[in-house]
Amino acid sequence: MAISMMRSALLRNSLRSASKPSAPTRRGFSSSAHHDDAYEAAKWEKITYLGAASCTILAIYNLSKGHPHHETPPEYPYLHIRNKEFPWGPNGLFEVKEDHH
Repeated sequence: MAISMMRSALLRNSLRSASKPSAPTRRGFSSSAHHDDAYEAAKWEKITYLGAASCTILAIYNLSKGHPHHETPPEYPYLHIRNKEFPWGPNGLFEVKEDHH
């Protein structure tokens, strides 16, 4: 019996709330309290264009400076030790084979 009373009360409350037209609530943000939305959009568009232009100029400047060239390290003989012959011959598979005439 108690369950049927709860069901009827819930049904009555849901029908009452459905019949009332609810006014849409307006959300208030702190950023839009004093400014127009078009003004904010225009401001951020200008900031975006300015940022893209400054990054492009900075990249062109950095790329035009060049970079320092370092000496090539000496060719150490122990880096190319071959204790066993390769199956394809004395040279490496991808080395340039020079013919001495």
